[in-house]
Amino acid sequence: MHPIRKKRLTIVLFLLAGIGVAVGLTTYALRQNINLFYDPSQIAAGEAPHDVRIRAGGMVEKGSVVRDPDTLKVRFRVTDFQSSVPVEYTGILPDLFAEGQGVVAMGKLDAGGNFVADQVLAKHDENYMPPEVAESLKKTADGQPVANGAAQSASY
Repeated sequence: MHPIRKKRLTIVLFLLAGIGVAVGLTTYALRQNINLFYDPSQIAAGEAPHDVRIRAGGMVEKGSVVRDPDTLKVRFRVTDFQSSVPVEYTGILPDLFAEGQGVVAMGKLDAGGNFVADQVLAKHDENYMPPEVAESLKKTADGQPVANGAAQSASY
């Protein structure tokens, strides 16, 4: 093989290896940052993974909010009117957080079946409900899946 061809082949192989490593690292990083949404029925059925960061959403069950008087720890239940999941959160809740309102909590499901949230999001106006929560509630009410986008009641 001619020395110039050999040098070009080496350069091309190094470029391909570099691109392969870059693509591999990018897909690995993206996989680590995915937060999948699960409704309370899926969590109660055991479909949600344990010790993996996920999003859980639904309506805050009336009468379920219990605040620790000495700390910022709050316990409440999130329901889709079919099943409910206990949520534990330590921190300041959003101003719009209330019983009977839609929320999305981000965190991990522990071995005991409790959802330990590190972030709680509440609705931002009177007409908005997170699309995943609206779809989940409609699905449990009808008993049938909903087409994508049909459950959105407002946009950002």
